[in-house]
Amino acid sequence: MPSIFTRIINGEIPCHKVAEDDRFLAFLDINPLREGHTLVVPKMEVDVFFDLPTDVLADIMPFAQEVARRIAKVVPCDRVGVCVIGLEVPHAHVHLIPIDRMSDMDFAREKLKLSSEELATIAGRIRNA
Repeated sequence: MPSIFTRIINGEIPCHKVAEDDRFLAFLDINPLREGHTLVVPKMEVDVFFDLPTDVLADIMPFAQEVARRIAKVVPCDRVGVCVIGLEVPHAHVHLIPIDRMSDMDFAREKLKLSSEELATIAGRIRNA
């Protein structure tokens, strides 16, 4: 059965797209830790991040770097944190989170509740940065 991210990639489930190329997709997390929290996923469905083919693993970070630069331009933050956890969805992915302090990346804390309209506005600002 395809992962939820594969279903998003295939257009079966909508997302708030930030960036896309032939191998990667970046979209806003619908349960963000901070405004601008973005997920970067390879279009190839592989569960464990370090099981990605070497070329995909090598290229995901430059793609994520460009997305992080856009996030930093439009979301006030000290920097954009990056982490790979991989337990939430069985599809390799990278979290890009605008942060000001370490606790901004605490996945145990309560997530923000943003409307679809708010997420669409944020995604548009990042896309156009």
